[in-house]
Amino acid sequence: MEKMTVRDIDVSSKRVLVRVDFNVPLDEKTGAITDDTRIREALPTIKYLIDRGARVILCSHLGQPKGKVVDSLRMTPIGERLTKLLDKRVAVAPDCIGPEVEKAAAKLGKGDIMLLENLRFHAQEEQNDPAFAQKLAKLADVYVDDAFGTAHRAHASTAGVARYLPAVSGLLMEKELQNLGGILTSPARPFAALTGGAKVSDKIDMLQNIMGKVDAILVGGGMAATFLKAKSYEVGQSLIEEDKVDLTGKLMDTMQNKGVRCLLPVDVLVAERIEAGAGTEIVPVDKIPKQLRIVDIGPKTIENFSNELKRCKTIFWNGPMGIYEIPQFAEGTKRLATLLAGLKATTVIGGGSTADAVTDMKLADKMTFVSTGGGASLTFLSGKPLPGVEALQDKKK
Repeated sequence: MEKMTVRDIDVSSKRVLVRVDFNVPLDEKTGAITDDTRIREALPTIKYLIDRGARVILCSHLGQPKGKVVDSLRMTPIGERLTKLLDKRVAVAPDCIGPEVEKAAAKLGKGDIMLLENLRFHAQEEQNDPAFAQKLAKLADVYVDDAFGTAHRAHASTAGVARYLPAVSGLLMEKELQNLGGILTSPARPFAALTGGAKVSDKIDMLQNIMGKVDAILVGGGMAATFLKAKSYEVGQSLIEEDKVDLTGKLMDTMQNKGVRCLLPVDVLVAERIEAGAGTEIVPVDKIPKQLRIVDIGPKTIENFSNELKRCKTIFWNGPMGIYEIPQFAEGTKRLATLLAGLKATTVIGGGSTADAVTDMKLADKMTFVSTGGGASLTFLSGKPLPGVEALQDKKK
């Protein structure tokens, strides 16, 4: 069932509580925002509301303050960046609930914007505490969820507040659900899933759910070591999930039975240490030295993966091919990102570190869609309900 969006309701003069995902990276020394992508992605919804005379109250978490006030995680730099992006003053409230915030919300004029203080300064946010959700709801007439990145969490500001206010989707949330839903329901074929990252356990549910929908699954990153181990290869000091080796083997059997091509690395870059400047070598996967560990896919694997992806009309990518943060271990990720950016296929990037990589390479605008939610996109593609989406009102048929 499709969810109602901000377009389906009258927001004129209403106080609208908008859950956004402004959990942006900050410079450890200066506290400055190093990437404002998540803020920019929320602008269409914010502008839509302003243009229609809504009184906008934005709320988000930032970092992991664990229920305590942490000055370095205050929302002040977010408010300053928003003020510049919108060319309109965005006031930052002293807290996210309480009488002082309620007074400030009541004084908002048409088109005014207020940003609440970090939601996670209160432990009740992550506990989905009903009393905390009610205090948030007290600030507004309508609730809009535009934070897909947190939609897989049942928190007070995502699932809880929707019990007390009319709740609809924002424009970014709508875009996320349409793009991710589209590759599940009606992908142009051939359709490939390119998966990487550290853990198999993060991807197993997603791989099982898309098994009948994809034509090929390509496995790189740290998780490839568990796949190789399941095929009885020596993987040296590579981190593997011992408790997932048998399940990974069964997963590959299922792929074979369903006619899904499973491409694993045929060669890898190995290193003694995971640090810049470490000595490296490229080896076939059947000759990985016991004292070394996999840090990236090798050139033959890049070629194999590239040839497979060039055939495809739809590609979903989640997870780097190596330890992308260290430049000498980033070649596989960079080469495949560049390839995807030049294809005429539908290319959907599943958020998280993969989104960071294509953004760092300035290739995000060359992709069909880059999700703002890593964990949320995986949960969605695993076929599991997202509490933040389930809480929203369904569109009437």
